[in-house]
Amino acid sequence: MIKRISLGLLILALSTSCVSKKIYNDLESKYADLKKENKSISEENEELKKAKSQLELDQAATKKELEKVKAERDKVQADYAALNKKMDVLKDSYAALEKNSDESLKANMAKNRQLLEQLAAKEKALALEQEKLDKNAKRLQELEDLIAAKEASMRKLKETLSKALNGFEGKGLTVEQKNGKVYVSMENKLLFNSGSWAVGSEGKKAVVEVGKVLGDNPDISVLIEGHTDDVPYGGSGPIADNWDLSTKRATAIVGILSENKAINKRNLTAAGRGEFSPLASNATPEGKAKNRRIEIILTPRLDEIAEMLKEIN
Repeated sequence: MIKRISLGLLILALSTSCVSKKIYNDLESKYADLKKENKSISEENEELKKAKSQLELDQAATKKELEKVKAERDKVQADYAALNKKMDVLKDSYAALEKNSDESLKANMAKNRQLLEQLAAKEKALALEQEKLDKNAKRLQELEDLIAAKEASMRKLKETLSKALNGFEGKGLTVEQKNGKVYVSMENKLLFNSGSWAVGSEGKKAVVEVGKVLGDNPDISVLIEGHTDDVPYGGSGPIADNWDLSTKRATAIVGILSENKAINKRNLTAAGRGEFSPLASNATPEGKAKNRRIEIILTPRLDEIAEMLKEIN
């Protein structure tokens, strides 16, 4: 495809005096830049998937560690109680020994004193360990509360989006919550004409409504993914394939969202997935229609959770 475009540009340059070699070179450079940008976005998307998997693993590990810490705390408390009981017995024995002036008992008294000192040191160490366990247990509880709050916040966000987009029900738009994220999926019949990345008027209304909700939630990260079916792109112009088309469509949605001044542009990411992440089989027209879509994936900030995990030791 690149060779055909390059050949076409060369023929055009040779057949008309109005197109200079500089313009030809500029077109070649822009095309190469677009390919690099597409590759970079794809790699970034893979990194995000890896980060998601790692966070899920970290969360499972944290819950497992909580159970372990609780078990250790219970054991330490039991040991502490047993040592206290033993210390009381030794104190009674020591008191009785002190009353006896027999020389043979003085040696035992010295041993008992040493044992008491050792037990006192052990008691102090256990108290410090208990304090540490209590602190970790408190941080773990705070972490669980924070995760629960994030989940509740995402449920509320999903409900708000569902209400805002209620007018588009039955037009290829769905809102759902899964894996701690909110997904807004829009089929292409609502947004684009075949082979185009220009958003239609009805689709723009839907995207604007999403933008209004996002403007009220500035801490949400927004990933816009473009998807196509498996029919190869057959148009002309600057599009090389379905991957290019899906990327341009995702970028078009970012452009509309960016018009809302309340949205933090640093939270927006556009990615093209081409035909490589289908929802349904491409063997039927209905399946193809479901696969041609834009997905807006909303993720809460996780830096607070990461910081709290570092503090637990």
